[in-house]
Amino acid sequence: MPTKREQFVQTMRAQLLGARMRELREERGLTLKYIAAYLGVEFSTLARYERAEWPFRRDHVIALLDVYGVFDEGERQELTTLAQDAWRVDQWERDSSLGPLGLTIVDHWWLQQRAVELREYAAMVVPPLLWTQDYAEAVIRATSGKGAHPSRVDFLVQQCLDRQHILDDKPEKRLLVLMEESVLRNPVGGRLVLRAQLEHLVRVVERPHVEVRLVRQAGWHEGMYGSFTICDMERPYPPVVQVEHLGGRLTLEAHAAMVYGQAFDHIKESALGQTESVAHIASLAEELA
Repeated sequence: MPTKREQFVQTMRAQLLGARMRELREERGLTLKYIAAYLGVEFSTLARYERAEWPFRRDHVIALLDVYGVFDEGERQELTTLAQDAWRVDQWERDSSLGPLGLTIVDHWWLQQRAVELREYAAMVVPPLLWTQDYAEAVIRATSGKGAHPSRVDFLVQQCLDRQHILDDKPEKRLLVLMEESVLRNPVGGRLVLRAQLEHLVRVVERPHVEVRLVRQAGWHEGMYGSFTICDMERPYPPVVQVEHLGGRLTLEAHAAMVYGQAFDHIKESALGQTESVAHIASLAEELA
């Protein structure tokens, strides 16, 4: 009968913890061999901990934090809590109550960096990885509220544009977007901003690893529940789904993520092909000229 460790599912908590513990070890210039000997475990066991193939033991985490010189109580609490909850496969809410590292909440950017493929369903606006600067500013200003400081808006816009460079990664990260046609008619930022955004979409899909397909449906489909992003990780790590809402972002694993994957496939079946979609986007851009 398989042991509990052999049955372990590589949860996001385990992945976050493994990645952070590896970062701490490497920052101190310590080898796997040295730390494995200190813990009294096999070299391969520690490697599996850091890759989240097996869950880090809480007592091992506490011991290593002492070795790595991590004495901040907030950071120690976050990492030991991750070790304690490494088996949990449930939803995570992102809100304003971030700890010192933000590790108790799965970071959207961290997930996108680790993913080998991103599948997005866009119901209301163009996905951020495809924004122009003016479109990004219009969206961020609208969602930040009237009291948002201009410097904060500028920071978020630049951060968004910087993060688009993951599409330049090698090997190439595939991006597949299913977008409601109505998104292309939503005058975010005004007529000229929208036109420039549509023209940008036409250019960006010339990249072989970027695909945008339009959804033109009058009836109900699963996407009407709202936009979502599926982060497909390198095997053996399972996919993770993030769903944005007014209060923050919901991160889903296991069965819940599988449900969104099935929904994406269903929506894709009725979407226009890439060539037809690009032609339609170009046509709408010309109408705004």
